[in-house]
Amino acid sequence: MFQIPGIEISSVQANIAGVPYLEVTVTGEENFEVHELKQHIAELQIDGLVVGALRSDYQKSRLERMTEELGLHLWTPLWHQNGENHVRHLIENSFSVMISSVSCDGLDDSWLGRILTLNDFNQLKNLSEKYRFHIDGEGGEYETIVLGGPHLPKGIDIKFEQHWDGKRGSITILECST
Repeated sequence: MFQIPGIEISSVQANIAGVPYLEVTVTGEENFEVHELKQHIAELQIDGLVVGALRSDYQKSRLERMTEELGLHLWTPLWHQNGENHVRHLIENSFSVMISSVSCDGLDDSWLGRILTLNDFNQLKNLSEKYRFHIDGEGGEYETIVLGGPHLPKGIDIKFEQHWDGKRGSITILECST
């Protein structure tokens, strides 16, 4: 349910954006991960969670139940945005979005570590139509990390290594600097 590739830069993102960073760790076991998250969040002094899901009912419904049980607010500001418009607008609005994993037909190792441009977006759109995957990656076809944008004025530089098994792959961040 949770994104893994590139997550290690989240503390750097928070620091550059000037927001507190609160880390909790869960095992990622499908039937236990939300319970673990709930236990950790119950210990924090927070009012709610902000989630970037666009369309995963599976994720949203599980998080809605959890936050309701904890008496917290859940904000999903991107919920049901048009995926194509969402990705294009990120690029057009100067977000530096890097592909951190790929796991579907049509996306090969050449996409790993790629920072999306409008030209890449057009290629991604064509591939999504040909191979029938969500252009925004909301079905798990790919994951991204944000290295810069209006909220990250310094931007983040990373060094990474690629892992590719012939069908799917991801990056591992080796170094991270601003």
